[in-house]
Amino acid sequence: MLSLSSRIGSNTCLDASSCTHSSLSLSLSLSSLVCVNPLIIERICQRNLCPVGKFSTNAAKITPTTVNPILDDSSDANNRQSQSRSSADWKAARAYKESGFIYEGKIQGFNGGGLLVRFFSLVGFLPFPQMSPSHSCKEPQKSIHEIAKGLTGSIISVKVIQANEEMKKLVFSEKDAVWNKYSSRVNVEDIFVGRVASVEDYGAFIHLRFPDGLYHLTGLVHVSEVSWDLIQDIRDILNEGDEVRVKVIKIDREKSRITLSIKQLEEDPLLETLEKVIPQRSSLMM
Repeated sequence: MLSLSSRIGSNTCLDASSCTHSSLSLSLSLSSLVCVNPLIIERICQRNLCPVGKFSTNAAKITPTTVNPILDDSSDANNRQSQSRSSADWKAARAYKESGFIYEGKIQGFNGGGLLVRFFSLVGFLPFPQMSPSHSCKEPQKSIHEIAKGLTGSIISVKVIQANEEMKKLVFSEKDAVWNKYSSRVNVEDIFVGRVASVEDYGAFIHLRFPDGLYHLTGLVHVSEVSWDLIQDIRDILNEGDEVRVKVIKIDREKSRITLSIKQLEEDPLLETLEKVIPQRSSLMM
C-alpha cells in the first residue's frame, strides 16, 4: 500500500489529535487518521486517491454523500421568457381589440379555413369569409386556396375581433380593417359598378368597385330592391359573377352595413304610367 505521508509531504500530521491546522480529515483504508490541508485533499481527489463523498469536516460535521450535478437552467429561463412574452402579446391583442386599431401582420401560411397571420410572438387566424373581396375579385379564376398561397409572406391589414388567451383564440378580420379605410368614401345616393358575390333567397351581396379598380366593400341588395317587377326567384335575374350597377340607399356605419338598390336606377313603371294618364285627363277637363 502506498504511503500517504510520502504523497502529502509536510502538510501531513500523523497524529490527528495533535493537529492544529485548519484542515479536513480524510478517512482512507489506512490504519491511522491523517489531517491534511484542504487544497491537498482537492488535489488528491482529482488524482483519484480518495473517493468523492468520503471526506468530512470535523468542525462542522458535514458529510456529503453525493455530488450535486451542475444543472443547465438555460432552457427553463428561455421558457419563462417565452411565457412572459406570450402573456404580454395576449395583453396587446386585447388592447387592439378594445381600441379597434388596425394591425399590419405578416401572413405565415394558411389552412383549410383561412390565413395564419403573425401577431408579434403569436399566430392568429383570419377566416376566408373575413378577407377583403379585393383578393377574389382581382383573380376570379383562382380558388381561395390558390389565392391564399399567393398571399403567403405578404403584409396584411387586419383588426382583432377575438382575443381569448385561455382558449388560445386570436381571430382577425381584414374586412373590418378595410371598412375603416373606405367606408368614409361612400355616401347615400352614390352609384357604383359592382360584382355579384353571392345570391341568397333574401337578396344578393355585391362587391363595390372603387376608383382604384379594386373591390373593397360589400353591400346587400334586398330582393325587394332588385326590380320593380314581382320576383319569384332572385336567381332568375342575378347570378354570381354578374356585373351590375347599384345605388347606395342606406349606410349603417356602426354595424358596417351598406344597403344597395338596383331598381332605383330605373324609372318606376307605375309613375311612367301615371304621367301618361294624368296629362290626358287634364287635357280632357280643359
